[in-house]
Formats: sequence, structure tokens, C-alpha cells
Amino acid sequence: EVQLQASGGGLVQAGGNLRLSCAASGFTFDDYAIGWFRQAPGKEREGVSCISNSRGKTLYADSVKGRFTISSDNAKNTVTLQMNSLKPEDTAVYYCAASVYGCYWNGMHYWGKGTQVTVSS
Repeated sequence: EVQLQASGGGLVQAGGNLRLSCAASGFTFDDYAIGWFRQAPGKEREGVSCISNSRGKTLYADSVKGRFTISSDNAKNTVTLQMNSLKPEDTAVYYCAASVYGCYWNGMHYWGKGTQVTVSS
């Protein structure tokens, strides 16, 4: 069974840091690009960051560049999203997803359950 689970969310004050993890199983992990997405109440889901299947390229939304870092530990089938200097507008449910096509926001094959990130002002 394919499983893709985001974890590590929580409540943090503005300017603080959180580290999210995406644990994968049931598919060949390093054949898939892994992306992070978020959705705030009343807003469309948006892509946040992505790491390619080769793990050689990373992408970031303009709103998080310089603050968030995506990385992979293929031996553990895990992708992390280090989030620094968090802002209230980062508040959302964060999801990880996998795609065989690479880092295309609308082409993800597998989706996991999200983890809530709340940033207080």
C-alpha cells in the first residue's frame, strides 16, 4: 500500500522555525519527485517546494525562498522541509506528494495526509 505522510507541524510564534518530514513507503522512493504543498482556509492549494527524483534540483515558491529548505534522505525514504523565519501567512495545512513526472505542481500521483502549521503573530 502506498503511504505518504507529512508530520512535524505545530504552533510557533512568528520568526520561529519548524521542520516537517514526509515519510514514504509502498513505491520506489527515489524514482519520484517529492513536493510540499499547503492550503489555508478559503484559499487554493499552492506548491511550496519540490525536490527532483534525481535529488539534483530544488524548487521554491517565491514566498518562501530564502526561508525554507527542502532535502532528502533516500536511505530513510524521507524528505524534509526546514522552515525558518516563519510568518503568520505561512499558516496552513501542509501536504507532501509524489510524482514520476518531476516537479510539476499539477502532476502529482500520490498524496499524503497533511500536518497543521500555525504561526502566531
